[in-house]
Amino acid sequence: MPDTALIIMARYPEAGKTKTRLARTLGDEEVAGLYRAFLTDLARRFAGPRYALHWAYTPADVDYQAFVQTLAPEQAQYMHSFPQQGNDFGARLRAAFQWTHQRGYRRTILIGSDSPQIGSELIAQAETALDDADVVLGPAEDGGYYLIAMRQPHDVFSGIPMSTDVVARMTLESAARQNLTTRLLDPLFDIDELPDLLRLSHLLDINSALAPETAIYLTSALSLDMTSF
Repeated sequence: MPDTALIIMARYPEAGKTKTRLARTLGDEEVAGLYRAFLTDLARRFAGPRYALHWAYTPADVDYQAFVQTLAPEQAQYMHSFPQQGNDFGARLRAAFQWTHQRGYRRTILIGSDSPQIGSELIAQAETALDDADVVLGPAEDGGYYLIAMRQPHDVFSGIPMSTDVVARMTLESAARQNLTTRLLDPLFDIDELPDLLRLSHLLDINSALAPETAIYLTSALSLDMTSF
């Protein structure tokens, strides 16, 4: 068994409940399909023997294991799922770290599912950084973070207003108060609003290999034309 767990925080792509800010512009069904493309790219990139890939999913009543196996059937043996637990997102993040720690993983790297362009090199950098750091953070350009990695399930989540532009800063402050060493990775952007999606579309026009399934969906199903916005 690999000693590093990679957790992807994700939800089931249900129309009307998925990336609602984007859906106001693009439509519920269209955005649910886009999010499925995000998940497909992440599954195909990270499912394999190097990391133990776990999907921490919501809502809890769906058969997420069956769903993710449809995203990358040839890599199904490398993917596992468990439901998110907690009353708020910070609690859910901490519970995810506790889940893998209780199962004997020496390192846990957690990422969101809103950056399908995240590359394997960033995950490798996070894993290496954990040799010396207690907390590794991949800051998002909106003030949050796209990645957090730890060897122990330290509570660097309580009291932090999630989905705000102070999340990364307050997380680092929480770690400092606990005398935890930290390491920052290069920043990345999440896809939450239409300008983010247009930026991703431009990147994929240059290099579709960053997120191949998303690139196909943008140009075929969505027919996204940057000049029309």
